[in-house]
Amino acid sequence: MHQARLRPGERKVDLSQTDTESRQDGLRLRARLRYLYHGSQPPAVRFRLTVIVIDLAIIAFFLAAPILKNMGWAFYALDYLIATVLALDLAARAYAYADIKDWLKRPIVWVDLFVLATLLFPAWLFNLGFLRMLRLWTLLNSDFFWRTIGARFDDTRVEGIARALANLITFVFVATGFVYATFRGHDGISGYVDALYFTVATLTTTGFGDVTLPGPWGRLLSIAVMLVGITLFLRLAQALIKPHKVRYPCERCGLQTHDQDAVHCKACGNLLCIPDEGS
Repeated sequence: MHQARLRPGERKVDLSQTDTESRQDGLRLRARLRYLYHGSQPPAVRFRLTVIVIDLAIIAFFLAAPILKNMGWAFYALDYLIATVLALDLAARAYAYADIKDWLKRPIVWVDLFVLATLLFPAWLFNLGFLRMLRLWTLLNSDFFWRTIGARFDDTRVEGIARALANLITFVFVATGFVYATFRGHDGISGYVDALYFTVATLTTTGFGDVTLPGPWGRLLSIAVMLVGITLFLRLAQALIKPHKVRYPCERCGLQTHDQDAVHCKACGNLLCIPDEGS
């Protein structure tokens, strides 16, 4: 076969070398992202702090979305801007993860993907927009948050209390959003504040009775809110009152939590060597 002659000034392109350079660039990008999302050096910590601040701003937007929806096109522009930021963040996290398939098995990831879907299709999924507040739950239940903000409290009683409180707060706003989206326009539910008032009054079982949901579905929802509220309050009280435990997996049986001064595992009797500040 005849090879095409190169014109004066042209250079022969080595495709194998180009592919190698592309792979090297991809590896460098992955290493950089892994350093930023998982590193312990000050630049990586500052990057994660910035991401967390942006996350909190996004959660504030989700909280105010029922009120801001009246802004018209400006609301949708802000909605798509947040969708872009969230999509880039999820893509970067996935690329920095060692195994994307393993990353996709995490429930928190699917919650974030659903939140992204509500942002990409706000006109069709706005009635499910109340589930966007689950972003608060995914943030406060992620290792990403505790390695950055609460490193000294990671795997401690403070983390347990914070997680229980996050579950309660998230449920309050998710339930409020559901009540607002489902029963808006009915007697007593004319705005988001009315829905929040009903949720808090029902959740705490005070139930003043001035705002009620109509029909059997409204009563069933009220019962569900009360039952879940009692459960979450008990979980929070348990986290506040129960004795302090440390997380240290037993090498023999795998029991995760033990008393701070434990010498032997309560489950199997295996000798433990739990590190403390004095060791």
